[in-house]
Amino acid sequence: MNLANKLTMLRIFLTVVLIVILLFPFYMVNVEFPKVLIGTISVDIKYFIAAGIFAIASITDALDGHIARSHNMVTDFGKMTDAIADKMLVNSTLIILSAQGMVSPVITVIIVFRDTVVDTIKMIAGSKGKVVAAIKTGKVKTTFLMLGIVLTLCYNLPFELFNLDVANFLLVLATVFAIISGIEYYTLNKNIIFSKEEKIEFEEFNEQK
Repeated sequence: MNLANKLTMLRIFLTVVLIVILLFPFYMVNVEFPKVLIGTISVDIKYFIAAGIFAIASITDALDGHIARSHNMVTDFGKMTDAIADKMLVNSTLIILSAQGMVSPVITVIIVFRDTVVDTIKMIAGSKGKVVAAIKTGKVKTTFLMLGIVLTLCYNLPFELFNLDVANFLLVLATVFAIISGIEYYTLNKNIIFSKEEKIEFEEFNEQK
């Protein structure tokens, strides 16, 4: 369990804490988060706490990969848990925010659908001994998405005070880049996906028999 993997596990732990904060019915145990008035906007401190946790978890997402690559700490366990941690953090938060009416379900469906397609492409490539590298449009999507989620959890403040819907704008941009990057992943790897390597290997195996 090297440092990079510990950061990944920390992200999973923070995600679980985040989910509990956003979903647990605290009123049933007589616990209430304070509400404050910022300008004309009444905000629940619970969402600011969630924003802080999400931001810290997002930072670990950038750090664990950098540390793993720069210090030769890349492991199969790290690759697997990093992918799981990313999806747990972002997709779980998007689904919860959609259910609570803070994010359009269209955005959530597109992001989750795109991630499923890309992960399937990576899985198919991996089964054929190929590695699907990250692409710039995917990284841009992730950046816009994480910033948009943090701002959404923060009630789009301070931009909301000036009637600027920056949070939703960032989420829409993330959705656009999600579609673009999904198409790009498919275009770059369609030869691998539909290659006949497995069939050739099977035929060679039969000939040897």
